[in-house]
Amino acid sequence: MSEPITAQGGTHEAWSPDGPIPPTRVSEVAVLDAIKTVFDPEIPVDIYELGLVYAVEITDEGAVRIEMTLTTPSCPSAQELPGMVEQAVKVVPNVSSVAVEIVWDPPWDPSRMSEDAKLALNMY
Repeated sequence: MSEPITAQGGTHEAWSPDGPIPPTRVSEVAVLDAIKTVFDPEIPVDIYELGLVYAVEITDEGAVRIEMTLTTPSCPSAQELPGMVEQAVKVVPNVSSVAVEIVWDPPWDPSRMSEDAKLALNMY
């Protein structure tokens, strides 16, 4: 079976004349879309656009491992953000487990933000 195809801003699943073929693997696009639903409660930009997500690994068995950081070690949301990410990714089809690890190296800085995040936060 084939992976979802992303074209012109949309994701299209595999299909046959009998209808859509259900995916058997975890879609990287779906995982990233799930991560993008998580916002730092103090910042009106999702954590992906803020540049807080450093790595996403997906095994063939559906295990998802995410390395992320926080804006500062004393971030008030340090206890809740990893759990929010885990809960968001757990609902992605075919995900068997989610592990979120907070890392501090390299340290986060505003240069990691996307252009959209910088624009939303007026940081030009």
